Amino acid sequence: MATAAPTPPAERAAELRKQLDHHNYLYYVEAAPVISDREFDTLLKELADIERANPGLVTPDSPTQRVGGQPIPGFKQVTHKTPMLSIDNSYDEGDLRKFDADVRKAVGPGAAVDYVTELKIDGVSMSLTYENGVLAFAATRGSGTVGDDVTHNIKTIAAIPLKLKTSNPPAIFEVRGEVYMTRGELARINAEQAKGNQEPYKNARNLTAGTLKLKDPRECATRKLAFFAYGSGDIGGLAITTQAAMLAKLKEFGFPVNPHERVCGSIDEVIAYCQEWEPKRKELAYDTDGIVVKVNDWAQRERIGYTAKVPKWAKAYKFEAEQATTKLGKVVFYLGKFGELTPVATFDPPVQLAGTTVTHASMHNASWVAERDVRIGDTVVVEKKGEIIPQVVDVIKADRTGAEQVITWPDKCPKCGGPVEKEESATSYNFICANTGVCPAQLAKRLEGFAKKTRMEIDGLGREVAVQLVDTELVKSVADLYRLTKAQLLALEGFKDKKAQNLLDGIAASKGRGLARLLPGLTIYMVGEAMSDLLVEEFPDIDLIIAAAPEDLARVKGFGPKRAQFVRAFFDSESGRQLIADLKQFGIKMTHDKKAAPTGGLPLAGKTVVVTGTLVNYDRIGIEQAIKDAGAKASGSVSKKTDFVLVGDKPGSKADKAKELGVKIINEAEFRQMIGEG
Repeated sequence: MATAAPTPPAERAAELRKQLDHHNYLYYVEAAPVISDREFDTLLKELADIERANPGLVTPDSPTQRVGGQPIPGFKQVTHKTPMLSIDNSYDEGDLRKFDADVRKAVGPGAAVDYVTELKIDGVSMSLTYENGVLAFAATRGSGTVGDDVTHNIKTIAAIPLKLKTSNPPAIFEVRGEVYMTRGELARINAEQAKGNQEPYKNARNLTAGTLKLKDPRECATRKLAFFAYGSGDIGGLAITTQAAMLAKLKEFGFPVNPHERVCGSIDEVIAYCQEWEPKRKELAYDTDGIVVKVNDWAQRERIGYTAKVPKWAKAYKFEAEQATTKLGKVVFYLGKFGELTPVATFDPPVQLAGTTVTHASMHNASWVAERDVRIGDTVVVEKKGEIIPQVVDVIKADRTGAEQVITWPDKCPKCGGPVEKEESATSYNFICANTGVCPAQLAKRLEGFAKKTRMEIDGLGREVAVQLVDTELVKSVADLYRLTKAQLLALEGFKDKKAQNLLDGIAASKGRGLARLLPGLTIYMVGEAMSDLLVEEFPDIDLIIAAAPEDLARVKGFGPKRAQFVRAFFDSESGRQLIADLKQFGIKMTHDKKAAPTGGLPLAGKTVVVTGTLVNYDRIGIEQAIKDAGAKASGSVSKKTDFVLVGDKPGSKADKAKELGVKIINEAEFRQMIGEG
């Protein structure tokens, strides 16, 4: 009997890709897998072997291409064709009924209105653009107008199809949804953190956001992210007229859609849905923080319209913060970067909040504890603010038995044994470690602050590495960073050649950042980025600052006597003088180069600009400096004398004030064009 001819590699590869896509669809969309994970991995390995032997058969949408080879050099930015707007929040039944009344008023009397209710997944909003059915790029929401290109990481998420499940795809199809992490995956990752004596991640949402900003997709792939699709941008002319139909089309095209969405014929049904899910959400494997309510009919949406910030046809109902009561078992004290003692309550027993076990929570400072008369042994009310940060919000004094103990503040630093002093301001007080020069708890935080992007910008020097350098005593002052050798770094756990070299390169590059970025890195009390920028304009050389009298420093705009006193105290201290001497020895640039005025004058000379909302290309300090460099004044309030209001993501009341007064509103792109950066 003749042996059947072997299947040609091209045909077998095409068949394997088809099978793997089908099984991914069954697993992630239908939740009805028909093969085991091991069988899936066997098929994937066979495809990888064929493609390795026949590189010409590799296609961009192949399941083997989910994890790229090399890290990206940096994040490109993507402008959303249709802005990704935020959704206005509501917190009670009354808010929802008002929303319904506004909707019905807009669509006209007698018109039937349906709503689609969807669980609000606590993750990261994402835009996925497909060209001729193949994933072209993925971008974060960012400012709503511009986001980061994270395609390299999105491809590692198995729930996201690399190719639409259709033989007739539209030329362009933009999907919007939420990337998230299950609580189980967070627990798995934190268990690994614990094995390495590393700090656990606080919540799934923040870890998801951080994972998407990793430059190496191989690292992203080790964290199992998931995805739910909930909407669209440009859909390439598809004949879709309702949200319910859109969700059905997304599922048809191969996207996982949350199975708990519901079409409600009245606001009463919407409210019932919200009340149903308030307790049930704890049964889910992932975090939710509310319900999104959307008008179903797209034509009605257009009649209802938008504000500058949000669609008026959608509302997010936020669940109430979960509370629990327990006993305050003990108080431990941690140190902040300026040596402030932070009291942390330990609960006995721990409490369950928002799907996690809460064993402790910060109690802010000494003033906060004194004002509420919190005592060890008290019955306290614990809440998770935004379902993320646990905090003590109340003390049930009626439960006191008389055995409760007043909290006693230590007279010695719990980390270094140095003296603890009381520091008072006009409105509060706290206790601080006075051993500012050598306290290791403060040093690790100061190293992390020194390396920040807005300061000395040392890539690779984050919290974990800072702690590691201090704990191993390789770094006993900030200046010791510039003494590090590759051999020392390679002896540390987790450091290999590339990581060590990257850190050394970052340290070397930081030498030329200049005085305006060095000063905030020195962690002088009350002197951050904004104050440093003001100081170096008057004193562009560190020797001028060292020689300045307190009254000269106090005359710097925004300084005053108190801030001047802290600057003087730093440079007069033995540790401060030694640090500056050491940094000079290593060639750190300690002068400030003033920007030359552009030919033809400053583009915004004499103008007054107000900024509101979050910008893509600037932080708060950066935009103030850009306004100043352009010859304009950055103001904190809107008046008739304001020339422009620059509006970013999630603007505040200043934007509304500008509209009332008829002040011109510009976006970030327009501002950059005005100053010649566009």
